[in-house]
Amino acid sequence: MALDARGQRVVAWGTALLLFVVLMIVTPKIPQDQKYHQFADRRNFIGVPNTLNVISNFPFLVIGIVGLVLTIHGNNFGFSLKGEVLGWAAFFVGITATSFGSAYYHLNPNDARLVWDRLPMTIAFASVMAVFIIERIDETTGRDSLVPLLIAGAGSVAYWRFANDLRPYALVQFVPCLAIPIMAILLPPKYSHSSYWLWAAGWYLLAKIEEAYDMKFYRWTHFVVSGHTLKHLCAAMVPVMTIIMLSSRNVRNERQSLLERWKQQLGGISSSYGERESIVQKWRRYWNGRSVLDNETEALVQGAPLHPKL
Repeated sequence: MALDARGQRVVAWGTALLLFVVLMIVTPKIPQDQKYHQFADRRNFIGVPNTLNVISNFPFLVIGIVGLVLTIHGNNFGFSLKGEVLGWAAFFVGITATSFGSAYYHLNPNDARLVWDRLPMTIAFASVMAVFIIERIDETTGRDSLVPLLIAGAGSVAYWRFANDLRPYALVQFVPCLAIPIMAILLPPKYSHSSYWLWAAGWYLLAKIEEAYDMKFYRWTHFVVSGHTLKHLCAAMVPVMTIIMLSSRNVRNERQSLLERWKQQLGGISSSYGERESIVQKWRRYWNGRSVLDNETEALVQGAPLHPKL
């Protein structure tokens, strides 16, 4: 018996919930390490504690406001689905709020303030996941998933704060980071310029590396800038990539996944290389006297007199 669209959504959400419960049962609790708050760069400039870690959040404010205005005013991004406007608006609201939450946290890093750093980020993660479902799978499914995903994000932060367990928050943060690049490669897009999704994922991966090696980057730069400050700047490139994508893209008449396009490009390169190689081989055989370039050339070479009559 085939399920209708609503039944399929119920099965999908039920499966996801079941997998989450199983994961929570079989994996150990992950408490918040208090060393996380001990950042490499603690310098104080112009009376602002941890100055560079605080002010490096300013790009989030600028990019978030620009993206939000372009989203809700005048349809500058050429959205063709109503759910996209809501999803992208929520994404840029999350980006804008991240600038305030992260700056507030870095003024005095502790668990209580970390809540306001992580909460806006879950809004961005959840909304961009919903947007991707709207574009690649189904508008209704994506639009209906926005609120549950936002609740799951906020709930993961609340669960961490009260249970001191980071597992749900880790899922909210990293599942979109894995799922979106995979879906960007495998699922055919509605719009062009979908490779910007991979650029955004690359910038975020670089940001996480810089965060993990905070002190190493601080030493490598001769104590000029720390890895965490660089992490903020690279993470801000993620919404920049999305704005460039949204302003450049257009609706595709023929939907084709990145994987299919790469296969065609590789096939064309291989075919072109094979043709060039065969021509080289033909010329080599011709000049070695074992073959000729083609039948027409052979006839001309063999039939032409050495001293034509005038």
